[in-house]
Amino acid sequence: MAKKLVIKVTAGADAPERCSQAFTVAAVAVASGVEVSLWLTGESSWFALPGRAAEFELPHAAPLPDLIDGILAGGGKITLCTQCAARRGIEEKDLIEGARIAGAQVFVSEIMPDGVRSLVY
Repeated sequence: MAKKLVIKVTAGADAPERCSQAFTVAAVAVASGVEVSLWLTGESSWFALPGRAAEFELPHAAPLPDLIDGILAGGGKITLCTQCAARRGIEEKDLIEGARIAGAQVFVSEIMPDGVRSLVY
């Protein structure tokens, strides 16, 4: 099994099933003992802000706030893309507790080591 899983989610409310799948896989991986790093890019960037995940609805899917809580409680990391944050006027002080802003250099450093798997939704 991979030692670490890095998931980049590019979809938000614009593609709810793809978005939900990314958060669900991240939460299940954390619960299974996998080290997880979830990257929010594109429209998923908004979920780095307090209260925004609660606005997301998808029938027969786990609530996004619950998935985020599970990821963070299990030691997973949530990162908002630097450029995506800048384009949306989001600053570090605006983020949910436990999230951070970082750029492509950090993403590449996370996905390159042996034993890491990466997924893009």
